[in-house]
Amino acid sequence: MDRNRIREQLYVVIFEADTPGGKLFDVLLFAAIMASVCTTMLASVHSMAQRHETLLFVLNAAFTGLFTVEYALRLYCARQPVRYARSFFGIVDLLAVLPFYVGLLVPGTRFLDVVKVLRMLRIFRVLKMAQYVGEADLLLNALVASRRKIGIFLVAVMTIVVILGSLMYVIEGGTNGFSSIPRSVYWAIVTLTTVGYGDISPQTSLGQALAAVIMIIGYSIIAVPTGIITAELGLAGPRRETARRCPGCGIDGHETGASFCRRCGVQLGSPGGQ
Repeated sequence: MDRNRIREQLYVVIFEADTPGGKLFDVLLFAAIMASVCTTMLASVHSMAQRHETLLFVLNAAFTGLFTVEYALRLYCARQPVRYARSFFGIVDLLAVLPFYVGLLVPGTRFLDVVKVLRMLRIFRVLKMAQYVGEADLLLNALVASRRKIGIFLVAVMTIVVILGSLMYVIEGGTNGFSSIPRSVYWAIVTLTTVGYGDISPQTSLGQALAAVIMIIGYSIIAVPTGIITAELGLAGPRRETARRCPGCGIDGHETGASFCRRCGVQLGSPGGQ
């Protein structure tokens, strides 16, 4: 079997989620990612780290080695290795393994362990399997289409909390915890979003009345962004797409039965292969 044939088969398994091999690869990758993240989380627990330090280190090293081999194989079989390495998922793949090696070479860099949690982002790669592509793209299109409406909504909300926070600063003053306008705006945001930490609370009758108004406003506007996105989802309608990847530019999510890439026009391979 020649080198090009091996690269072609690796490409189909690693990058094509429509194939049986690609689906199995994605499932195994998903399991490895979840196990790796659980290991990183357990290592952050002081008692667990002391009791099972060697085991956690071995597991972390094994997962890092696995992801390193996977990253190298992706570079090896990718149509355009440089473009893949500079892509979003390429950078995430690199950051998933880099902190471990940096920690071995530079002692005292345990804070880099938190970067390993970025491996969770790689789950989005797994979710690009055929049965999820259409739903993910539909949601993304709805978010993009509603970005201006949501932007205006956020500006309106920020205007409300600045005005009401300033009023609360005048009413309550520093003696009741509202020591500045930014701190009062913080209180207004916490109250408007119905979080209610309770670290600051109005003491005067007028301040409590204004707080009640903010709470009612919060309940009335909290559903606005949900309604905006839901409306855009209804307008978008169902789309039938697959996870077939273009051999030219690498984009996926083409419509069922498409023969050419929707971005660059390169001819697509048949479903399940190239």
